Amino acid sequence: MMIRFALLGRRLRRFHVPALALVTLLQRSPVARVAVAFGDYVLESPAGALLKSAAASVAALGAIDSVAGASSKGLSYTYALSTGSPGHPSPYSVIVNMAIAPVGFVLISTPAQNPPQSWAVAPFGNTSIPPGLKFGNSTTSVDATSLASGINGVNLANPTLFGTPTTTGDYKFLIQAYQLANGGGYSSSVFTYEVVVSTAPAAPVFTTQPADLTIASGSNAVFTVVTSGAPEPTYQWTLNGSPISGATSSSLSINSVSAANQGKYACVATNSAGSATSNAATLTVLSPTLPSFTAQPVGQTVGSGSSVVFSAAATGSPLPTYQWQLNGAPLAGATNSTLVVSNATAAQAGSYTCVATNSVGSTTSTAAVLSVSSTTDLGRLVNISCRAGVGTGGNILIVGFVSGGAGTSGTQPVLIRGTGPALIPFGVTGTLPDPALSLYQVTTVVASNSGWAGSSSITAIDSQVGAFALNTPTSKDSALYIPNLGSNSYTAQIAGAAGDTGVALAEVYDATPAGTYTPTSPRIVNISARVQVGTGGNILIAGFVIGGSTAKTVLIRASGPALVPFGVTGTLADPQVTLLRGTTVLASNSGWGGSTAVTAAANSVGAFAWGNAGSADSALLVTLPPGPYTVQVAGSAGTATDTGVALVEVYDVP
Repeated sequence: MMIRFALLGRRLRRFHVPALALVTLLQRSPVARVAVAFGDYVLESPAGALLKSAAASVAALGAIDSVAGASSKGLSYTYALSTGSPGHPSPYSVIVNMAIAPVGFVLISTPAQNPPQSWAVAPFGNTSIPPGLKFGNSTTSVDATSLASGINGVNLANPTLFGTPTTTGDYKFLIQAYQLANGGGYSSSVFTYEVVVSTAPAAPVFTTQPADLTIASGSNAVFTVVTSGAPEPTYQWTLNGSPISGATSSSLSINSVSAANQGKYACVATNSAGSATSNAATLTVLSPTLPSFTAQPVGQTVGSGSSVVFSAAATGSPLPTYQWQLNGAPLAGATNSTLVVSNATAAQAGSYTCVATNSVGSTTSTAAVLSVSSTTDLGRLVNISCRAGVGTGGNILIVGFVSGGAGTSGTQPVLIRGTGPALIPFGVTGTLPDPALSLYQVTTVVASNSGWAGSSSITAIDSQVGAFALNTPTSKDSALYIPNLGSNSYTAQIAGAAGDTGVALAEVYDATPAGTYTPTSPRIVNISARVQVGTGGNILIAGFVIGGSTAKTVLIRASGPALVPFGVTGTLADPQVTLLRGTTVLASNSGWGGSTAVTAAANSVGAFAWGNAGSADSALLVTLPPGPYTVQVAGSAGTATDTGVALVEVYDVP
């Protein structure tokens, strides 16, 4: 047996190339010239001659063993751990990102030989040593990187495979031992070693549970779960504890549900490490019902060229679709619950109705009559106000407003007030003792006041515009009357004159004398205020008054998440906006839902864009008759932690 091995060694020397190099080359596609090197061995020959030589050498070698413990050409060998335990398996299963116990490679020959002095290693096809592992020792070793170009080796008697695998997969590489250093002398057969790197087994865990569903008969239901676990689990859905045939994915879809589909749905996830059952989700199927209107459209009188908004809402099972009509004739494309009529003329006047339809039938709303007036006393914002807590530094009360409007010219008389003590008779507590009022155009101070001092002109203007009276001349409430404010953007800032804090009210009044307003007169077209929104009495409260003799369309927005891209921190996560007249709630919203009507209105007035249709920012687009209104902005959950910075805006929509 020893003679045959010696002859094998001589054959290898005759070809001047290690057998491992030839086996490695046989795994590759032929090319014009190939070069392989290990130690001092270099082979370079035409492809045809290379394959011919390789075939002859493999014939001499016999079969290539890939299983530990096999024997070849009278030389028996086994693997052994570095501790000396024999029979280490191939494939060797390890866990990703966990250090392995070093695998020692010990060649045991028959008859006994001195330990080999070098080992050659090469990739097996498209695989190699797993990333993160090395063959050799801490001083000299090879890894996947050093084998990328082909054969490599180490001059060691007993190398080990050691390290921490970093990438899962099934890896194989070729190994051959040599009697002398640098691949010299006798050699063993070429064998394959396999390492399987996998994730640690983990029983399934549900990270997303199925949710209860209440839907109309004939609609589609979808239950979905998300799990973690290794290996990837399989799924089986159940209805009331019984398996559903074919329901073996992470989602369960039920088309055109009926009462027979009602019940509790759960999902069982299973892998080799165990199984888990999700929460049971209840499917409730509503019986078909005819649509019924919960909100009816309201008739309006608007000025010629103005916009008007009609809104309706209906329930029903299935949920109804909408179609608006004018004088009984369908309006093309008017299929939302909100209808916006822009630039109204006498041709748009008439009776507007909304038809709600589902599979059961149709229901028609009450009629909303639109009248278009030619009056010059158009509906407009004549007063805006904001009440909030005033702090110090960046937390003072800042109210923005815009004077002007399309097609207007000239100046506008305005009254601006900052009140604190004057709020006490109305039951407001914790008021700002000494409010100082400053009016800015960008960074330029236009005017300021820190105590109205009983001014008779202020008293007269208060009476003219209908503001509540400042009855105490010595109070520290502040006021400014500007008879000729130019069309522009302004900010009114209210702060404690001595750094004091408390609740204050900012007000801006259009002081245009009665009977003198025309469509070309500048008007207030926007108010905005950014404040810290608390709970209870510390929510954001803004007011506005619509003057004139016709209805006015306004866009009201409450921004919280939409402020984050501007660098605002601590924003109100889920603002809810509510519109009231007196104590009557007219409308409310807690998530604008990407409304196309709101988007179009925001674009028309130049409001900054809300990029995320799914954000929790809220908005109302409404047409209102003349009168006073209040806007409240608060966290929709109403909890003590549902607070933060919010921006309220009211826009005049042409």
